[in-house]
Amino acid sequence: MGYFIEFRNIVKRFDDFVALDHVSLNIPKGAFVTLLGPSGCGKTTLMRQLAGFSEPEEGDVLIEGKRMNGLPPFKRNTPLVFQEYALFPHMTVYENISYGLRLKKVPKDVVDRKVNDMLEMFNLQGLETRFPKQMSGGQQQRVAFARALIMGQEILLLDEPLSNLDAKLRVEVRSELRQIQQKLGITTIYVTHDQDEALSMSDIIAVMRRGKIEQIGSPWDIYFHPVNKFVADFVGTVNFLPATMVAAEEGGSLVSYAGQTLHVPVVLDVPAGGCISLVVRPECMHIAREGEISEHHARLDGVIDHYNFLGRVIRYWVRVGEHSFIIDDSNPDLTGARTGAVQLILDTAKLHALKDED
Repeated sequence: MGYFIEFRNIVKRFDDFVALDHVSLNIPKGAFVTLLGPSGCGKTTLMRQLAGFSEPEEGDVLIEGKRMNGLPPFKRNTPLVFQEYALFPHMTVYENISYGLRLKKVPKDVVDRKVNDMLEMFNLQGLETRFPKQMSGGQQQRVAFARALIMGQEILLLDEPLSNLDAKLRVEVRSELRQIQQKLGITTIYVTHDQDEALSMSDIIAVMRRGKIEQIGSPWDIYFHPVNKFVADFVGTVNFLPATMVAAEEGGSLVSYAGQTLHVPVVLDVPAGGCISLVVRPECMHIAREGEISEHHARLDGVIDHYNFLGRVIRYWVRVGEHSFIIDDSNPDLTGARTGAVQLILDTAKLHALKDED
């Protein structure tokens, strides 16, 4: 069975700058796919190839097996929602949402029904007669979503649509958007540099850098099994520890770090004595409690450099030899803030490891 959307070997240049370097990506129908990466990595440029606002020098864009190259945007049925909302300032909420239907001369009773459905879906009831300047940023963004979805397209493109909202509202709107996307089953491509948005909303994440896709996978795979240091560092907080390969064993590898031999649940194609990097997330270790036994975990002696109280966690920076670890204590109300010398307990079952070549 073929994919719903396909990017095949896409190349896009701007003068001497290669914005997309032979990029391929297959998207199943109904999936929420996030293009994640730093500014200038090519994620918006890739989305624009699908929307029809830009054409590749090489490669093909397909929807349901049909080549889209050369088709103007209005023939692709791929509405794009921008971070600036792009609402008509002289039109009311009703007029903005219904704009596409009215252009197509849809009967008024059908327009009214569909607009009411959108108002209810995005919690905009009672705002039909307001103009954009009379609404909050969150309400304007909901109007933009409603206008894009009312036409019944099967694809929705979102280019950092929440970046102008404050942090709390951003979390609220992204949760609503994800629920609506799942309810409608609309295939969605979402561009962002925000790792939390990508992890919380996506079925599939494509991490991009310098015009290429570094890794494609589920949020779980991207976070816990990054393919290189760039992905590990860009998606979430991470500690990188230099270690040495000891030997391969069934279901993993034996590695040496700080004079201890650790089992890592990753099979590495690295010869004995080769250099590797351990990927240690803050949740992979904790500060030992008095009398705590950890027979199956590694113990490291360290000193707390400093900490930040973040409400739900205390984040510590703990120095172990020449290396500094970032550690989150998820029970700050029970433990209080720690200082001075501590022991760290490292849960080796949660470790990941990479070849030292990135």
